[in-house]
Amino acid sequence: MTETPDFKCDLVIAGSGAGGLATAVTAAWLGLDVIVLEKEQQLGGTTAWSGGWMWVPRNPLAVASGHVEDIDGPRTYLRNELGNQYRAELVDRFLEEAPRMAAFFMAHTQMAFVDGNAIPDFHTSAGASKARSICAAPFDGRHLGARLKDLKPPLGEISPWGMGIAAGADLRHFLNATRTPASFLHTAKRVARHTADIAVHGRGLHLVAGNALVARLLASADALGVRIMTGTAVRSLTRDTTRISGVVATRNGREITVQARSGVVLACGGFPHDPARMAELFPHAPTGHEHHSAAPRSNTGDGLRLGEAVGAAIARDFPDAGAWAPVSRVPHRDGSFGHFPHLLERAKPGLIMVLPNGQRFTNEANAYHDVMRDLFRATVKGVPPVCWMICDARFIRRYGLGRVRPFPFPKAPWISNGYLKTGRTLRDLANACSIDPAGLDATITAYNPPARRGDDPAFQRGSTPYNKIQGEAAHTPNPCVAPIETAPYYAVEIVPGSLGTFVGLRTDENARALDANNRPIDGLYAVGNDMASMMGGNYPAGGITLGPAMTFGYIAAHHAAGIALDATAEKSPAAKA
Repeated sequence: MTETPDFKCDLVIAGSGAGGLATAVTAAWLGLDVIVLEKEQQLGGTTAWSGGWMWVPRNPLAVASGHVEDIDGPRTYLRNELGNQYRAELVDRFLEEAPRMAAFFMAHTQMAFVDGNAIPDFHTSAGASKARSICAAPFDGRHLGARLKDLKPPLGEISPWGMGIAAGADLRHFLNATRTPASFLHTAKRVARHTADIAVHGRGLHLVAGNALVARLLASADALGVRIMTGTAVRSLTRDTTRISGVVATRNGREITVQARSGVVLACGGFPHDPARMAELFPHAPTGHEHHSAAPRSNTGDGLRLGEAVGAAIARDFPDAGAWAPVSRVPHRDGSFGHFPHLLERAKPGLIMVLPNGQRFTNEANAYHDVMRDLFRATVKGVPPVCWMICDARFIRRYGLGRVRPFPFPKAPWISNGYLKTGRTLRDLANACSIDPAGLDATITAYNPPARRGDDPAFQRGSTPYNKIQGEAAHTPNPCVAPIETAPYYAVEIVPGSLGTFVGLRTDENARALDANNRPIDGLYAVGNDMASMMGGNYPAGGITLGPAMTFGYIAAHHAAGIALDATAEKSPAAKA
């Protein structure tokens, strides 16, 4: 750097999602002077819109409740799931440090977690288990003080009135609000509090899921003196003779430089809205515009471009470049579209997904990534990979359908704007959706008789632990299966989408970016979706983005600070539980 920098620090971090903020908080606790640069005006990235779950095998909450397993359990599971993408050095470092990461944040920051001890891994291959997930505990936004205005609100498509609803008991109460007095009271209190918060503060203050995770990390960062700059986009990396030494960024319309003695961490959120990169890596998006991600539109691949410019290598050999998810395009009044990720209702009893020919193609209760892989396989080359979610009046009243919320919310506006299709008969519905009527009729005719008994001989809905927990526990004999027979009928179109991307900068076990010869680039780290997923383009469990993001952020901070991981673990008593 030939001129005096505008800012000096030990570590500069580009991006403010879970990976970036976890790195910042850990590094600051270790004694580094840290600056976080976020190009959006609000903080949190994709994390703030997410469910907030983290896959952390052998975490302290699981151990405390009696779920104790040897490290070989999750290691075996990952070996079976990842196949030839299994990198022992990354897997071993993650499995060793993930529980220590959780213990560190519990012991030394404002982070608190709730357990996911009932949540199973996606698949049933050897080594699969439950109790490997944690989520940020709800957080009172008042504790953020003036920082609250900087926190990105929850994703509007999935948050009624901007109110976050946590998976589990909170969501069950909302779904049962018209069924039981206890659930009605819970929901009424939540809505009343949220309404009051909006009137006084302009947004809800009962923060849950990913919003709570970001809020707790922000509160911890502020307490530790981390400097955070919003509206600041990193444009290039700088280097001295031997290492990456800082960044050049644009802030308030002018160029600034930041010198970082210990290095730079890229945590910009991957490339879910970079058409050029998608055209290269997504077979179903030949122009880069056929893909519809639910991630923030500002995630345009900045971190990958910054890394490439200084010689960092990008993993291009993954079986899947993105974390696929079925999404629907939600019309907005201004003519734009939002994207609703269909993560929950697919497993509920009384819904199927069909191709334009009217035929089913998947076990709809499987993990979102798996459902989309089945859609891609079932789609003829050159034909857009779209399908339809089909349900009846009973289902939509109970669960809603995508952006259409359950009773007592109205359906009419969504029918009027074309998002929700409906028909008095299945033939009417098929015609409204341009689905082959004979194909849909044959599918429902075959599906309904066994469905009345709770069976699905075609695709075995409800046959796995993950299917069952995603279904409706009170519905017997199968929590995922019910007939579709109560008119009118409804449908929403599903297009290819994602929650984020897997392809990123190759790193070593310390999160250091690697060059084309697998040599570390001194002073350059990548975490979150800028780091090539340690899962190698596979999706074995929920939370496999945020769990590694937090863990490798924790690891990167230690490496940048020159402090051994074991030294911090000794100061975190919960790690020994």
